[in-house]
Amino acid sequence: MPSYLTPGVYVEEIPAQSKPIEGVGTSIAAFVGIAPGGPVNRPMRISNWTQFAKLYGDPAEPENGPFMPGAYLAHSVYGFFQNGGGVCWIVRVGGAEGGQHAQAALPAAGGTGAELLRATAREGVTDQVSIEITPEAPAADAEEGKAEQATYRVVVTAGPQREEFDGLSLKKGRSNIATKVNAGSALVTLEEVSGAAADAAPREGTYMLSVPAVEPVAVDPTEFEGDVAHRRGLGGLAAVDEITMLCIPDLATIAQSGDDSMFRDIQGKMIAHAEGAKDRIAILDPPPDLLPQDVLEWRMSGPLDSKFATLYYPWLEVMDPLTRRPIMVPPSGHMAGVWARTDSTRGVHKAPANEVVLGVNGLAFQITHEEQGGLNQRGINCIRAFPGRGIRVWGARTLSSDPEWRYLNVRRLFNYISESIMEGTQWAVFEPNDERLWIRLRISVSSFLTRTWREGALFGATPDEAFYVKCDGETNPPDVIDAGQVVMEIGISPVKPAEFVIFRISQYTAGASEIS
Repeated sequence: MPSYLTPGVYVEEIPAQSKPIEGVGTSIAAFVGIAPGGPVNRPMRISNWTQFAKLYGDPAEPENGPFMPGAYLAHSVYGFFQNGGGVCWIVRVGGAEGGQHAQAALPAAGGTGAELLRATAREGVTDQVSIEITPEAPAADAEEGKAEQATYRVVVTAGPQREEFDGLSLKKGRSNIATKVNAGSALVTLEEVSGAAADAAPREGTYMLSVPAVEPVAVDPTEFEGDVAHRRGLGGLAAVDEITMLCIPDLATIAQSGDDSMFRDIQGKMIAHAEGAKDRIAILDPPPDLLPQDVLEWRMSGPLDSKFATLYYPWLEVMDPLTRRPIMVPPSGHMAGVWARTDSTRGVHKAPANEVVLGVNGLAFQITHEEQGGLNQRGINCIRAFPGRGIRVWGARTLSSDPEWRYLNVRRLFNYISESIMEGTQWAVFEPNDERLWIRLRISVSSFLTRTWREGALFGATPDEAFYVKCDGETNPPDVIDAGQVVMEIGISPVKPAEFVIFRISQYTAGASEIS
């Protein structure tokens, strides 16, 4: 209680008895895959395609952008944003185990753009490194490309670190750009490339250092799994709490090599990751070039049974920017985008199905109505082309054999509600565990679930039919209180999709009822 010693008027702010619970985000995907550039084994938060293309583009072939022969990460991320995705996390794998350091080619000014200098990150530098070169004080009569007539300024940044070097040139001596930077920088080294023209000058610009690309087939499959302790691969996502969808499209490189056991093992690790986190769903891709009967047999022969995983078939046909020809890509990235679009337009309770897949020109296989019957019963969500209605997602099931968790939107709704309640009630930790705390918790949770019901996410004509919240002396007996726990029991009735819409039609003869 405050102390009042001096006469006067005092105003006190009374804290609210209950605090509102805000709904958490449900549309944030994570991708683990192979790219030609960008940081390796460092999760990066990306909010648009331009940002992804700039960070993970090919430094050796800038016109290729982030696309790379034999890799599917860029195609999947592009499909995610094209279908309505907003934010995603990227973990680039490949190249980290060989001791390679991030590099950047610094070209010469002029038309040829030949490599003049090579910048390499020093040992132990893990942040994204950039190097900026600008003319400092060119002479009035300087000609483009003449190093003798200008001095240069170099700025190197890596995270919060920033280094500046002035008065640099390509002349031999203490002011030489490589000599001065190598002597004073803790972030990079510069190497003059042999064979460069004697009168060449560095081209003005900012260059991002990245680990050189590795051929997709040369990437060790264990790099996708990584480990949590060193924040590598899939393990690097364990500390990112906001992720709700998980995709590894470049697992296809393992499948194409014929190593089905490793392919299944990594997918099993994806499922284990999702089940451990309890707030995200693994979106699995089947191996390429499978017929409906093949994918059904593949599904049934493996240990894929989880309420935190889903599988889509078949692969999708898109246009490859590198070859300007059609290419088949895994569906997971596009499906994550469809989930995000459905969440924003309808809500997480709406099954992400009967939705058009954007940016797709065709399918690897046209599934018939009869073929889908067997696939759907085994939790394989089909993507089908309908005349005049486009290519649509035509399934919304998890890979769980438990009927309670059959539908994808039910699982995601529970994830959304549990995560929202957990984050929205952190204020209750270390509060006095008594009747007043129980009432405040009941009010907060009941208010949140009422809003959720009004949005159409819970089944029932009234809130009492849609959910119940119990937090009292019965759920918190003395032994529970003595253990430092407060227990609340919540029951909700989720809406389920109308997966089969049935119209019963029969012949009707006018006046038949009067005659009978």
